[in-house]
Amino acid sequence: MSTNVSISNSHSQSHEYLTGVVERLTYHSDESGYTVARFKVPKFSDLVTVVGNFANIQPGQTLKLKGLWREHPQYGRQFQVVYYQETKPATLTGIEKYLGSGLIKGVGPVTASRIVAHFGLTTLEVIESQIERLKEVPGIGQKRIKKIQKAWAEQKAIKEVMVFLQGHGVSTTYAVKIYKQYGDSSIATVTNNPYQLAEDIFGIGFLTADKIAQNIGISPWSKFRYQAGILHVLKEAASDGHCFLPQPELIKGALERLTTGEHEAEWEAIVPVIEELKQKQDLMVELAPGAMSLSLRSKSEIRSQKSEIEA
Repeated sequence: MSTNVSISNSHSQSHEYLTGVVERLTYHSDESGYTVARFKVPKFSDLVTVVGNFANIQPGQTLKLKGLWREHPQYGRQFQVVYYQETKPATLTGIEKYLGSGLIKGVGPVTASRIVAHFGLTTLEVIESQIERLKEVPGIGQKRIKKIQKAWAEQKAIKEVMVFLQGHGVSTTYAVKIYKQYGDSSIATVTNNPYQLAEDIFGIGFLTADKIAQNIGISPWSKFRYQAGILHVLKEAASDGHCFLPQPELIKGALERLTTGEHEAEWEAIVPVIEELKQKQDLMVELAPGAMSLSLRSKSEIRSQKSEIEA
């Protein structure tokens, strides 16, 4: 199993690469994935401090990092990670530390030592494709095998999601948020309607979702894209203090937002989407003599109305 994850885009200086083993975690946020870790690199006599966002990181993992050296005013020299690739440990010590790190529930340091002593360098291949063979190891019964199998599958699922997301230009910062929000359905959500991210995940707006959509091949004519663009214009207006926006202004703003170098948005395509949003009651309508203005309804308002209807 391997994981490739793009984390951010920095072009001010050339990137460098480090390959080594995670020695210990100084700090890790389960929510954001932000991590400060100590990293053992063969060509360095001292441990390297690495900083970045990681979906799942444990001591013992072998990683290839791409990043930039930074000088922190308080903590000194650090390696700011912009991309990482997880690879299988290549040594018996590395495999043992990896398995016993807590990454795989049901395997602690003692059990990891027994497994590696029995299977050697083929340990990870056995767990991946012949997990029933673990019963050959003294002290490991069927119950523990099932527990290890479940934990291994969970880790594999996380890695598959991360590989998919990074392959379509999603930074690790956002990829971690996406996985926390949608779990195993992350790939399906992003594939079907990446613009849903702008509604559900703090920090991801229309522009970021639109870039992801382009990377996975969503048509610029997609109804989801037009809906998201229209809602984005209303959100911008609201942030500027406008409770309602006249429909002509909304259409004009949506035309500007949805038009790109490769796509010319059309008035005739926007109006039907606005009408559909009205029907779905995602928009509030205010009528004035000779004019119609629209505003975005909050999720709380929509939930409140649904609750009243269901009651």
